[in-house]
Amino acid sequence: MALPPEKASELKQIIHQQLVKMDVHGRIREVLAETIREELAPEHQQLSTEDLIKALRQRGIIDDVMKELKFVTDVNEKQTTPAPKPSTHFVEREPSVMKKTNIDPTWRYLYLQVLGGKAFLEHLQEPEPLPGQICSTFTLCLHFRNQRFRSKPVPCACEPDFHDGFLLEVHKDSLGDGSKMVDATTMLSICDPVHMVLIKTDTFGETTLVASYFLEWRSVLAAENGVTNVAVELLGVGTESKVSVGVLNIRLEMYPQLSKTLSPEITNTQFALEHQKVAEKERLFLVYAKQWWREYLQIRPTHNVRLVKIFAQDENGVNRPVCSYIRPLRAGRLLDTPRQAARFVSVMGYERAPVIGGGGGKQEQWCTLLAFICRNKGDCEDHANLLCSLLLGYGLEAFVCVGTKAKGVPHAWVMTCGTDGTITFWESLTGHRYIHRPINPDDPPLVEQPKPLYPYRTIGCIFNHQKFFGNCQPSDAVEVCVFDLRDESKWKPMSGEAIKSVCSPGTSSVPPFPPLCASTIDAAVTSNEIELQLRILVSEHRKH
Repeated sequence: MALPPEKASELKQIIHQQLVKMDVHGRIREVLAETIREELAPEHQQLSTEDLIKALRQRGIIDDVMKELKFVTDVNEKQTTPAPKPSTHFVEREPSVMKKTNIDPTWRYLYLQVLGGKAFLEHLQEPEPLPGQICSTFTLCLHFRNQRFRSKPVPCACEPDFHDGFLLEVHKDSLGDGSKMVDATTMLSICDPVHMVLIKTDTFGETTLVASYFLEWRSVLAAENGVTNVAVELLGVGTESKVSVGVLNIRLEMYPQLSKTLSPEITNTQFALEHQKVAEKERLFLVYAKQWWREYLQIRPTHNVRLVKIFAQDENGVNRPVCSYIRPLRAGRLLDTPRQAARFVSVMGYERAPVIGGGGGKQEQWCTLLAFICRNKGDCEDHANLLCSLLLGYGLEAFVCVGTKAKGVPHAWVMTCGTDGTITFWESLTGHRYIHRPINPDDPPLVEQPKPLYPYRTIGCIFNHQKFFGNCQPSDAVEVCVFDLRDESKWKPMSGEAIKSVCSPGTSSVPPFPPLCASTIDAAVTSNEIELQLRILVSEHRKH
């Protein structure tokens, strides 16, 4: 059956790009010269097409090209092909099915390849796993401009065997379809990094955040032939944020090739200007925050013991304004209602950041959203930030509250303000909701007061992606707090312009938010499997 003209041209372009990438034409010229020189007499310097094809087959060039093109086989062929043998290093429960991706030849792509790792010294003494043995694995998660990717898990080792490629679309959102084939100058203005998160999964399925790295990919715009190799040193997280955990070898390549590359001086100048601009905005915000804090303490000296959190450290030990951890996040059809969103956040694991040494102190670590989602567990602040972002995506007026629970334990939860003034607290760790009815301490003793059902004791501040308020009421006890945010005698606001200068998307070093992705688990199949297992267990129990 003949292919449609547009499909034929697309196929020709893909084959041509692959031939150029493998330098097949150069290799054919070499084979041709060698064959003429070695196999033919000087007086018969003529070579037929059959002779050339035979020489190319003998040297394996045709086989190499066919392997690299990886033509998609027919469904019937797929069924007759024997299943690949399982890896000798670790067991995959199900072989992943490779999906065919439609590549638009008019778009610009960044091809990011991870070509192995080295110097993961923590795994230097790791014994070689036996064939079929389940062992700890590394998984690399990537996010770039609303696209998320995950590598195949590889066994933990001093030199982990990463060999994955990711095709990232590069486009300018504001220009629409007219910017599909962006040039090097336009791409230089796209300052979003490639966020890479390395996760370790142990033999019990427990996940650990190993490293979080922001890759500056635009160096490829000044690379010769549009290809560059980068050795990325990954640093640890939390208390180990200054300690190297390993090195990844990254290869960056532009598709299609750039017709004109930039000079390294231009790219370095752009990076320096961006860094200078961000640093100046952050400096001005710090000056403003210090002034705001002085004014807050002048209202009442006892305010210095209230939990007013303006900055928080991320997993890399970088201080960021708390408002930058929030962004309206639209779940689309993945989560239909705010109640579902609260349930979704509550089922993610709860784990406090580990502390080295005793003393019972709490290590501060507010994770970026990608690190939290990929690890699938985090502290109460991570849960609250995600739930607040989701509720904002539904159009609710939501805030993260920072305060304490019983026994003065610091805690974070979410609050929404209804159109009728109703204040609702959302506990992100459980999905429970509580209506807040304040107690009026000036009421006579005989007046019946509402009994709070929520576990919160004090509240120091509330914030979202655009607003920040410090509690300046006489008492910071939640049960007597009035949440009239327009009353500056009760809630001291920060300047919206100051917050916007450092927390708006693309205006600072704030990492872009990744999208939520549909689950890879088939709910119907999984529920049937669980039901079957339960039936077996029940029948075995009845036998005994």
